[in-house]
Amino acid sequence: MRVLVIDDEQDVELLFQQRFRKERRDGKIDFRFAFSAEAALDLLEEFDPADIALILSDINMPGMSGLELLKILRPRFPNLKIYMITAYGDDTSKDRAYAYGANDYLTKPINFDELKDRIFDQSAT
Repeated sequence: MRVLVIDDEQDVELLFQQRFRKERRDGKIDFRFAFSAEAALDLLEEFDPADIALILSDINMPGMSGLELLKILRPRFPNLKIYMITAYGDDTSKDRAYAYGANDYLTKPINFDELKDRIFDQSAT
């Protein structure tokens, strides 16, 4: 399963690589990283959308926000699973995320055990 992680904080790459070490080693998951919404759009042009099982996107990023990105992605990729992640878990952002078509909404710090359950449960559907 290929997962695209979008976050302006580049240290998330190392964090995800470490927290999913076993799953990566076992070939269960493959991560791609984009450090801005704009870079994510460019990266998505390189892949067949069917090659991406899930997008995990931060909401608060410089330039285009994760919510703005979600409004672009949802019509283009209606079947793609998209989870929004934020350090600021306010109801307004959560409501907007779901209104724009997010499949799930997570707050930081990420509970990686819970995230793994959500990722692998959704892949079975």
